[in-house]
Amino acid sequence: MTTAQELGTIEKVDIRKVWPTEDDHFTPWLGDNLDKLGAELGLDLELAETEAQVGTFKLDVRASDANTKGDVVIENQFGQTDHSHLGQLLTYAGGFDAQAVVWIAERFRDEHREALDFLNHRTGEETQFFGVEIELWRIGSSVAAPHFNVVATPNEWRKQTVRAVRSGQVSDRRERYRDFFQQLIDTLREDHRFTGARKGQPQSWYSFASGFSSLTYGANFTQERDARVELYIDRNDKDWNEDRFDKLFEQKGALETALGDTLLWQRLDNRRACRISVTRPASIDDNDESLVSTREWMVGRLLKFKEVFGPRLAELVD
Repeated sequence: MTTAQELGTIEKVDIRKVWPTEDDHFTPWLGDNLDKLGAELGLDLELAETEAQVGTFKLDVRASDANTKGDVVIENQFGQTDHSHLGQLLTYAGGFDAQAVVWIAERFRDEHREALDFLNHRTGEETQFFGVEIELWRIGSSVAAPHFNVVATPNEWRKQTVRAVRSGQVSDRRERYRDFFQQLIDTLREDHRFTGARKGQPQSWYSFASGFSSLTYGANFTQERDARVELYIDRNDKDWNEDRFDKLFEQKGALETALGDTLLWQRLDNRRACRISVTRPASIDDNDESLVSTREWMVGRLLKFKEVFGPRLAELVD
């Protein structure tokens, strides 16, 4: 006779037992854990700043999407959603010309969830609105674990339809890019937890958050018919970019040995950003078998870049 295994009981935890206040405790935690939120939203989020000034108001968190570089505004509140925070959210969205707008609360009133649905239905395809409920759960005496419950999301089907009507159907070549990068990000997310991104784009490149502002990993096809994996350094400050590039270049020998590759070091003096990369011959026009090989190479190189560069990036960010 088999003895039944004892099972624990899932218990909801009052978030104030972990974060006593929203501004001094939850917001700083969120700024350090945007990857958890991004994984639920399908965005690769990078922190830009907390308590970002917008006129006489302060936005809780300003982030960016590593792939599109667009601003993401995030407003938090404990308790139930209210009209005041909805107004602030729209103020922040306009102030930063946001690509994505995220409202986080313990509980969403039906009318506020419907307001976000209305905004997603009515706004242009460049703006997305998300409603997210924050919860804490534990089993028995375990440590409490956060859970983001997404209750309002953009209607991507509709927005893609609008784009198709306005600009014509995506070309076959751009569709090949979309398919290629969709499979790439799915593999990186599901098999390696490398990214929280979920949606491929009909373009020749994709960028991934490194965990450090202004520093991103990238995979792309170049005009020279190469596949490239890179570390891209791009803050709105050319001197800062070049200084960080130079600091990494001082470690050139050790980095290339650890990577097992000869790197292409591009300070790009005629541009703002700097790039460190590896390449191999490839094109999106290659046959399916070759594209599978290229995608496997990109996955391997991206994982190796994160392993080798990752520990060094913290030293570069102020």
